[in-house]
Amino acid sequence: MAEGDPEGGRTAIGRALALLGDRWVLLILHRAFALRIRTYAGFRKSLPISESVLAGRLKEMVAHGIFTLTPYHAGRTRYEYRLTGRGIGLWSLLVAIYSWERAWSADSFPVLVHDLCGQETRPYLACGRCGEPMSARDSSMVPGPDATFAGAGPPRQHRRTARADGDRGDGFGSYPDSMEILGDRWSTTVLAAAFLGARRFVDFQTRLGIAPSVLTDRLRRFADLGVFRLESGDYRLTDKGLAFFAVFAFLVDWAQRELAAPPGSGLTITHRPCGAALSPVLLCTACTRPLERTQIHFEPG
Repeated sequence: MAEGDPEGGRTAIGRALALLGDRWVLLILHRAFALRIRTYAGFRKSLPISESVLAGRLKEMVAHGIFTLTPYHAGRTRYEYRLTGRGIGLWSLLVAIYSWERAWSADSFPVLVHDLCGQETRPYLACGRCGEPMSARDSSMVPGPDATFAGAGPPRQHRRTARADGDRGDGFGSYPDSMEILGDRWSTTVLAAAFLGARRFVDFQTRLGIAPSVLTDRLRRFADLGVFRLESGDYRLTDKGLAFFAVFAFLVDWAQRELAAPPGSGLTITHRPCGAALSPVLLCTACTRPLERTQIHFEPG
C-alpha cells in the first residue's frame, strides 16, 4: 500500500476502481506507456486536458504509488513522472484496452508489433497455467463473503471538463468506447456486476447500492454502446460486452496483487477447463508466445 493511501479499508477491486475509473488517469497511463511521456509538459501537449485537472490527476497517481517524482536538470531542476513497479504492472491492462478497442471500434489505431516475431499482434487473453485462450464463458467468478463493488469511491470533479474529441496529433485517440466503461467508476461496477450474473435492474441496484437515476443512465449508455442488449426485461452482455472480460481480468489481477484489502473481500476467478485460478497472460496472435512489456512497440497505423 502506498504511504498515506486513504483507501486502505476498501476492497482491492473497489480501490482499483476508485483510482482507475477515470478517463484522464487511463489516458495519462496510456501516454506514459505508449509514448514514454514523463513530464507535465509532455502530458499537457499530448492530451486535451486542462492544467488543473492534469495537475490533480498526477498528484493523485503519485499518492497512490503509480508514479514517482524524479528530479532532473534542464537549466534548472525539474521533475519527471516515472512509473513505479506498481504502475508498470498496469501495462497488460492498457494493452488489453487497446486490443478490445481495436477489435470493436471503427476508428483507426496504431499497430502493435511483437518484437520477438516481428509481426503485428492483436493480443488475446489466455490462462497463465494451461496457455489456452480464456473468456468470460469458460470462467467462473466467486466473490468472497465480504466482497462488494458498492461504494467504489466518491465522484470525481471535472470528469468531462476538457475536450474529449481525440488527440493532438500524436496518433493516439481517446479510446471512446473503453472510456465509457472504464473511465467512469459506476460504469465499471455495473459491468462487473453483469459478469457476476446481474441481469435485472433490481439485481444491479441491490448489488451496487447505486441510485436509480445513475443506474438507468449507465444501462442506457451500455445498450447504446452495444455492450448490453435488453431481452425480456434482462440486460444481457453482448459478444462485445463479453469480450471486455479480458480487460476486467487484468484489472482484477492487478488490484488483488498490488492493493491491500480486508480478508474475505476478494474475487476468485477460475479458468474452468483446467481449474486454475486467474493468472491472465496476453498471447501474440502471430506466434502465440506470451507478450512481455519490453518486447512490444507501437507503430503508426
